Amino acid sequence: MEIERKYLVRELPANLDSYPHVEIEQGYLCTSPTLRIRRAGDAYILTVKERVRTTSSAIHNREEEFALDAEKYELLKAKCEGRMVCKTRYRIDLRRSEGDGLYSNLVAELDIFHDQHEGLRLVEVEFPDTQSADSFVKPDWFGDDVSSDKRYRNSWLAQQ
Repeated sequence: MEIERKYLVRELPANLDSYPHVEIEQGYLCTSPTLRIRRAGDAYILTVKERVRTTSSAIHNREEEFALDAEKYELLKAKCEGRMVCKTRYRIDLRRSEGDGLYSNLVAELDIFHDQHEGLRLVEVEFPDTQSADSFVKPDWFGDDVSSDKRYRNSWLAQQ
């Protein structure tokens, strides 16, 4: 089970290029359930996602991933609906001391979009459980919570 929250980005963290990052290209074969292909660096992945309805404001998905080779990726890419979504993903450690009560050992995945979505910046945080997601206090550089806004789903962006 994937439990995450998604935010707009108010301001980029300092020294952004010092964080690990990868170029991502992804497309969608269908959206209900979601069948996504992704190239992240040299890795090729087919993902099956299905949203789980809960009372939480966090996103809950059942998710399974399957490795692909480059040839199969290209074959599936030709079958994708809409446009490919291209972005640079940065992994930013959000660990803070246990004493501050905010969070520990979480990672923010900051996506900076390219091409038709140039200028869009989103950040996602995945949580171990619903309680952690619901009690999360966002860092100052995060903007509005858009977890429940379909306009910020990558599958929706691919159709625009």
